[in-house]
Amino acid sequence: MTRIWSILLLLAALAFAASPWLASGFNGFEADQFPVPQNDPPVQPAGYAFAIWGLIYAWLIAGAGFGAVKRGDDPDWAAMRPPLFASLALGAFWLPLAQVSPGWATLLIWVMLGTALLSLFRVGDTDRWWQQAPVAIYAGWLTAASSVSIGLMLAGYGLLPETPAALIALSIGLAIALTVQYRLHRAPEYGITVIWALVGVIVANTGPINIAVVGLAVLGILAILALRGTDTE
Repeated sequence: MTRIWSILLLLAALAFAASPWLASGFNGFEADQFPVPQNDPPVQPAGYAFAIWGLIYAWLIAGAGFGAVKRGDDPDWAAMRPPLFASLALGAFWLPLAQVSPGWATLLIWVMLGTALLSLFRVGDTDRWWQQAPVAIYAGWLTAASSVSIGLMLAGYGLLPETPAALIALSIGLAIALTVQYRLHRAPEYGITVIWALVGVIVANTGPINIAVVGLAVLGILAILALRGTDTE
């Protein structure tokens, strides 16, 4: 079964990376997908930040390919594969779903995050750059993206104004990120990816500047860096 899981994971990574070709692309939910249009939501990173998906797709395929060819029967890789397979297999349907239903897409991305984090905690001790790193950046971006989706839902359905919704969403994301990084004590790529998303939020909120959102994002970056400074590899 170990080798079978390695092949399944590679297939899931390929399907996940191919998903943008099944839809017209995605750089955030469309404004008119919500009862209260989200034209420039403060919770959402600047558009350039979404370019990280190219790195995530490529690294996941490379890692899964290396694992299938070189580590198909390696027990050190076994535990992380099933939850990562589940996350990527579900993720292959996320883009088409996001274009028709922000609510269901929000639910799905949280399931993707949960399974990705489970895989990250199960990552073995060998082949860091092939096994750990791609899962870490994937889980890091999902941590940010799933929290952003909460902020969009809160503001988009009129439950809160945009800035309070963004602050709540960012607080949720930071709580998850700091907890994961503290308990994991490794995988700096996870924290770096969350910081990438937070910088994107800062950039998106500088013209005009949203002091509350920018301030929380800056504090989040400093907290992640401080936490990483107490860790040892």
